[in-house]
Formats: sequence, structure tokens, C-alpha cells
Amino acid sequence: QEQLVESGGGLVQPGGSLRLSCAASRSIFGIVAMGWYRQAPGKQRELVAAIKTGGRTHYVDSVKGRFSISRDNAKTMVYLQMNNLQPEDTAVYYCNSGYPNLVEPSDFWGQGTQVTVSS
Repeated sequence: QEQLVESGGGLVQPGGSLRLSCAASRSIFGIVAMGWYRQAPGKQRELVAAIKTGGRTHYVDSVKGRFSISRDNAKTMVYLQMNNLQPEDTAVYYCNSGYPNLVEPSDFWGQGTQVTVSS
């Protein structure tokens, strides 16, 4: 059974940090790459970070140097460490399979976790 459960979001001040977690079913986690997506109000969902099974990572320019994606293959977990958060990072964050030009997200989406950056 497919499962994606995101957690760890919240309200944080600019410059703060959060660590998001995603528990994924093996049917999705077993896909060659996993990613974190975000969707801000009125905007399209975008892939902000991705990681291949072997550990190679990709980041969108706006989060490079601030976000770090990791995975625990044994636990089928994916994490997103977010540092120096800014108001423009405010969005609902989702995990799913994904890697630019390689892997598309599965049709199954979890509920996401809300990240709000505000003073």
C-alpha cells in the first residue's frame, strides 16, 4: 500500500531552522530517487531538493546552501534540513519520488506539512 507521511513543519522566524521528515512506503521509496516539493499559495508545486538512491543530490537555486536532503534507506525515510529560512520558503512541503529529467513524482501524494516563515 502506498504511503507518504510528511511531518516536522511549523511556524518559524526568518533565519530559523526546521527539519522535515517523510515516511514512505517501499513501493514509492524503491523508486530510484526521492524529492521534496513545495507549493506556495497561488503557485505551482516545485521540486526543491532530490536525492538518488546512491546519494547524489539536486537543489533548486533558491535553496542551495540552506537546505540539505538526506535519506535512510533502511527506514525508507527522507529528510529535509532547512536552515536560514526566509518568508519566501513559506509553503506546504511534500515528499514523493522525483529527480530532474530522470524521475517523475508518483500519482500518490501525502497530506504535506505546512512551513510558515514569519516574524
